[in-house]
Amino acid sequence: MNWLESLLWDPASVAHIVCLYAFVISVGVLLGKIKIFGISLGVTFVLFTGILMGHFGFTGETHILHFIREFGLILFVFCIGLQVGPSFFSSFKKGGMTLNMLAVGIVVLNIAVALGIYFIDGGIDLPMMVGILYGAVTNTPGLGAAQEALNQLNYTGDPIALGYACAYPLGVVGIIGSIIAIRYICRVNLKKEEDELSTQTSDMKHMPHMLHLEVRNESIDGKKLLQVKEFLGRPFVCSRIRHEGHVSIPNQDTEFHIGDQVFIVCSEEDAEAVTAFIGKEIQVDWEKQDMPMVSRRILVTKSEINGKKLGSLHFRSMYGVNVTRINRSGMDLFADPNLVLQVGDRVMVVGQQDAVERVAGVLGNQLKRLDTPNIVTIFVGIFLGILLGSLPIAFPGIPTPVKLGLAGGPLVVAILIGRFGHKLKLVTYTTMSANLMLREIGIVLFLASVGIEAGEHFVQTVVEGSGLSYVGYGFLITVIPLLIIGMIARFYCKVNYFTLMGLIAGSNTDPPALAYANQASGNDAPAVGYSTVYPLTMFLRILAGQMILLTMM
Repeated sequence: MNWLESLLWDPASVAHIVCLYAFVISVGVLLGKIKIFGISLGVTFVLFTGILMGHFGFTGETHILHFIREFGLILFVFCIGLQVGPSFFSSFKKGGMTLNMLAVGIVVLNIAVALGIYFIDGGIDLPMMVGILYGAVTNTPGLGAAQEALNQLNYTGDPIALGYACAYPLGVVGIIGSIIAIRYICRVNLKKEEDELSTQTSDMKHMPHMLHLEVRNESIDGKKLLQVKEFLGRPFVCSRIRHEGHVSIPNQDTEFHIGDQVFIVCSEEDAEAVTAFIGKEIQVDWEKQDMPMVSRRILVTKSEINGKKLGSLHFRSMYGVNVTRINRSGMDLFADPNLVLQVGDRVMVVGQQDAVERVAGVLGNQLKRLDTPNIVTIFVGIFLGILLGSLPIAFPGIPTPVKLGLAGGPLVVAILIGRFGHKLKLVTYTTMSANLMLREIGIVLFLASVGIEAGEHFVQTVVEGSGLSYVGYGFLITVIPLLIIGMIARFYCKVNYFTLMGLIAGSNTDPPALAYANQASGNDAPAVGYSTVYPLTMFLRILAGQMILLTMM
């Protein structure tokens, strides 16, 4: 039975570690589906299952647990960054400064509450309080940075990881609980919030609007399409024109005549001006025509198209077709000539059947190509992210350089690749199912590792000595700032609740809270809010612990 003993108890056995993780994750995920008062904590139960197994002695070698924990975290934050990268910078312009200032407020209040407890209690060591602080805000990289600072100070007291382990589980519950509490305190109507979010996130400048018009303006009678565009001064696409009963695909030299019927696609904000200038809206049945034409969505799958501007492909002059709009990540965009195409875009093309087929050949339109993951981009991004995260940033008067860490670095790089990767010919498209799979694998590996490692001494620390006090202190550090800033965000800054969920999760750099927010919302607003505040918050979290220890010890 030596093989069974090794499988169950040998921390150096690969089979033991794999079985341990498989058990913790599977049981944790199953428990996470149980709803309490209609609320499910989801994958957070993986953490509690890991603590339970660690308490009963099921563990692995420390360096292996650390590797799996950090690798899982890197996978999770990188996929988050890759997903929200295209919208990250635009969301920052539309309210990112407000979100970041609110996140800074949460960080400052966390520190204020922690130092207040430290001075009031009087009997707790400062390093232990820093450990409790980082457990309460669920920030592992900051804990590591604080440990490095203590090493430089030759600190030999109790490991700050004990305070972290005591505060972390209730920290996760406190963050999610604060999200739920704010919902009920502020009487949030989720349907109303979702409608408001749709209004806020719809970019009116790029949303396409379709018009069926009859030419009535005598000043453009006999004028070419190019001249009409110059007179109007507003961009639009004329997809079809019916002149004397004959339907054709117009080009720049096509003349407009009184009584012509045209199919126009323009941006939402320009629709009224285009209608007033050309004529009036009418009902047209384009199917009844003497020239067979088709409208078809063509999928961009060729990597050589990635990063090219729509206008540079000259579809109208070379193939006699019109591109009216682009669908990207479920959103229709106006077919601006300066719009940069990306792999995964769906291009609406109007023209004769054979011409549309030729355009399909140019763009690819092979769905199987998208089923193949772009692993190169993912691991190149992770490599660059780790390099960035390991880069020391020196501050005057602080002996320990500050680093973004293994989470902050890959997130920043993923955001940049998601937004600008096409300029480097990197194909950043990943199917949503593949992205979600990597994210889920990453988060459950991270949670299982933290739980197994903390569980070994967790119960002993809580039951004996000041363990219960550490848990309570951590809960206060977690909840008080979130409720205060949450109220300010809702009542004063009018932040959408779904975005606020991401703000709260991101300000605590807490993947379980983000996972809960994503599950509860069903949209990308929490992920955008999370990634908007995450880089600055991570930097401040890492800097704060080192500053406290290096200046107060």
